[in-house]
Amino acid sequence: MAVKDTSTYKRIKRIKDPKFSIDELDHYSLIMQVGIYDLQFAVIDSQNNQCVAIEDYRFEGIRTVNGRLRLIKRILDNHEFLIAGFWKDVKLCLKTHKFTFVPTSMFLQESAADYLALNSEIKTAFEEVNYYKQISVDAINVFAAETRLCRWIESIYKKKKVHIIHQGSALVEGILKHSDHIEEKGMYCYIDRGILHILVTENYKLLYYNQFAARRKQDYLKYILLVFGELGMDNKKHPVFLWGFIKPSSEQMILLKKYIRNISFGSKASFLRFRYVFDEVEDHQYFDIMGGYLCM
Repeated sequence: MAVKDTSTYKRIKRIKDPKFSIDELDHYSLIMQVGIYDLQFAVIDSQNNQCVAIEDYRFEGIRTVNGRLRLIKRILDNHEFLIAGFWKDVKLCLKTHKFTFVPTSMFLQESAADYLALNSEIKTAFEEVNYYKQISVDAINVFAAETRLCRWIESIYKKKKVHIIHQGSALVEGILKHSDHIEEKGMYCYIDRGILHILVTENYKLLYYNQFAARRKQDYLKYILLVFGELGMDNKKHPVFLWGFIKPSSEQMILLKKYIRNISFGSKASFLRFRYVFDEVEDHQYFDIMGGYLCM
């Protein structure tokens, strides 16, 4: 008996600047970010680096990869402008734990799959290996991507090359470009839905990036302190900046404040401009997809 598809989606956020114009799509950059349980879009006017739209969808009842792809198709097919074909550029940013950073000097394109296989199992029946050359870091991010998703997105935007990137690449570029980035050693965390991303930089250089599954409030503290220990950092001295889906009054934040003296929320992406309609978005939200704008 076939399993009944009960998957659906819920729109969490939708903001569109009154200045958004369909006639200006050839100046707009579309960033589409896809995770296992969610989907986000951001539209940036490249003429003035101004964010003109952002949307956030949460998937519910997903049982299969195909079920998730059907939901994404349904969202795009019913959307007023997303499947338009005249964007300045299109970026597909993927949330996946299957990735590895390889120093540029050691990277061989024909060995990309071998680098990734060292720490991830690639299911070649429906996954492919992609790579992205970081701009701010002398490294290549090698990551897995769902083949059907990539080919389908590419078929929608036939007139443009779809740049396939990794969420971690967007975070790295965004944080190193952000004006609030500090010179001394510091930790930058992005809290996604069930995933904690941790970056550490010093002298405007990336020292560390990884992501961890975080289901309980204790997990966030555990992994942050783990990385502190690995990199010889002091929880009473070194600063921690937080972005993502976390509230000031949340149990996670209350717990983190007990053990980390210098902790605060990150600010809005300084490399972009936002008008008043985006005031309803917390400054520390959606930093990852904003960073995707910087990836070329």
